[in-house]
Amino acid sequence: MTSAEQQHQTHCVRCGECCRASSPTLQREDVPKVTAGVIPWRDLYTLRPGEPVRDNVRGGLKPLDQELIKLRETDQGACIYYDEENRACRIYEHRPVQCAAQKCWDDTDFMKVHARPKATRRDLIQDRNLLRLIQAHDEKCSIIELENQVKAIQYQGESAVTHVLEMLKFDHDLRRMMPEKLEIAPEETNLVLGRPLTQI
Repeated sequence: MTSAEQQHQTHCVRCGECCRASSPTLQREDVPKVTAGVIPWRDLYTLRPGEPVRDNVRGGLKPLDQELIKLRETDQGACIYYDEENRACRIYEHRPVQCAAQKCWDDTDFMKVHARPKATRRDLIQDRNLLRLIQAHDEKCSIIELENQVKAIQYQGESAVTHVLEMLKFDHDLRRMMPEKLEIAPEETNLVLGRPLTQI
């Protein structure tokens, strides 16, 4: 839809552009949808501080300064709940608040929602042992520290490489252990631990 068309628009025409472009970030108001199972853990992933992400509001890439929880996307970058054939949301009645506020012709409501508190793993996960594990992983596998060590390779050489490899191994081994030891399904680890360091 062109900007000229959007200027005269007053309602959603179900073009699907917002759903195809990306998935929403969960606000704290969305937490009950997750705890009730309407949005299951397997359909979510965590972005951690320091992770480079595209800024949909201002444009460009930037490192995150806070943790975010997002709905997963398809390989093409669309929200996994977007039904391309029917041009509709599969969970429309329970869609995240960012989606409900989205109006491509007027971003006023969206910007108000966007400014409110975002959901974090501590909002979604109640198990104290799992929260301690998350904290240990965040300390051992900090994305900011990973970036620092990668940059340090040029002047610290082997010691920085060793540190990076230790971080990657810890992250990899923990993901392999969680389904067996903690009964966390493999597809839920990207919520619990964030995206694998090898992907980042």
